[in-house]
Amino acid sequence: MWREFWITYAGRITGVATALLLGFIYLFSGFWDMLFFALLLWIGYFFGKQKDMSALPRISWHQITDWFSDRWRPFR
Repeated sequence: MWREFWITYAGRITGVATALLLGFIYLFSGFWDMLFFALLLWIGYFFGKQKDMSALPRISWHQITDWFSDRWRPFR
């Protein structure tokens, strides 16, 4: 049973576990930090779900790096 659960939801579990670890490190300060922790948790779940569904990434890093390199080229 646990093996099937892990195979089905491995990305989500890993994403949330990583977010929990980073969130607990950051959480010990107050309310706004708690909101940041919730954001980290949601981001970890979102990327884990993307991995589970084998979906294409929503962010095209290649296009972003091309845009930055064209935008801030030191010598045009």
